Amino acid sequence: MSNQTEWWAPVKADESVTDLFGGDRAAAAPAAAEPRRRSRASGRKREERMRKQRRRRSVSVLVVALVLVAGAGYVVVSLMGGSLFGGGASQAREVTDYPGPGRPGAPTIVINAGDSGAAIATTLHQAGIVASESAFRTAFEANPDAALIQPGTYQLMLEMKAEDAVRSLLDPKSKVSMKVTIPEGFTAEDIFTRINTVTSISVDELRAAAADPAATGLPAEAGGNVEGWLFPSTYQIEPNTSASAVLAQMVTKTVETLTSKGVPQDQWLEVLTKASLIEKEAKVDADRPVMARAIQNRIDRGMTLDIDAAVAYGLQIPGTQLTRDHIQDPSNPYNTYRHVGLPPTPIAAPGATSIDAVLAPADGNWVFWVAINLDTGETRFAETYDEHQDNVALLRQWQAENSG
Repeated sequence: MSNQTEWWAPVKADESVTDLFGGDRAAAAPAAAEPRRRSRASGRKREERMRKQRRRRSVSVLVVALVLVAGAGYVVVSLMGGSLFGGGASQAREVTDYPGPGRPGAPTIVINAGDSGAAIATTLHQAGIVASESAFRTAFEANPDAALIQPGTYQLMLEMKAEDAVRSLLDPKSKVSMKVTIPEGFTAEDIFTRINTVTSISVDELRAAAADPAATGLPAEAGGNVEGWLFPSTYQIEPNTSASAVLAQMVTKTVETLTSKGVPQDQWLEVLTKASLIEKEAKVDADRPVMARAIQNRIDRGMTLDIDAAVAYGLQIPGTQLTRDHIQDPSNPYNTYRHVGLPPTPIAAPGATSIDAVLAPADGNWVFWVAINLDTGETRFAETYDEHQDNVALLRQWQAENSG
């Protein structure tokens, strides 16, 4: 037996002796390794579950974001009418017509003479009244009355349905214009005042326009004087219409009336002058043809007309203010007591009935007339001076009975 002492390295608590000699550690200590493997496997499973949860959350967030982006894009495209992309499928989503009924705030628009449906469409689209020109053109073509749309200034609404816009243009209530009615028997000054009360055109502007025959289309037969040539009627005057244009409408109406009645142009002034005297003197239509004959009888006999209304016109005063001195004053060219024949111009605007009376006077030998009732305008006609004086006496009686 050897005396040498053998030495063995200390063994750690987790090691076995077989480890020192190359033995299988796993085989040597299976009970200790198994819990470690289970622990590592469990950790890997937890990590895998967490990764899957994170992936699911990421996918959910992405889906929500895409939905929000898509929704926002749809809203933008709808509001922009597809103009962001132009052409292609986006055109199908373009807003081409408003649902209506519209809202206040649209500017007035002007339809010019000869404007086509396409021209009107452009005007309305630029004013924000219709959504697109194509929608209006379609509505215009679909309405059989659209061709009847008149020139003028109109007040519509913003964002109207196209077919409603067409109907509104056909409605006279949509037209922005001022109605001016000129009664029969108005003088030019009366007419200027009436126009001024309805429009913003001043009396001075109208007087200046009346002094320019070329601007008003006044015929040469008028001798540069519009008196009697401004036909009594009702006129629609558009905003911003000039004074000359307003008077031109009235002159044109007079010429059209004379032409339509077959009056030769060289007789226009004579007919209007006679008709103006009748317009101022006659109170009822039945008296006009009789008065027309009496005037012509006096002219044919070389008699003065003795018409108070003409004398008063020349003096620019009411007929009720005439005096004996006025009647005897020869300086007044309209003094029909002192000058034989017709006055130099008409003294008022005659209507169609008075013009017709001149063209077709009644048959008779009357040369005098006098109103015997100033309230009703009842007039008596006479062939002789004595008969006329009897009628004058009736007038004096009426005046005495109604002087209070």
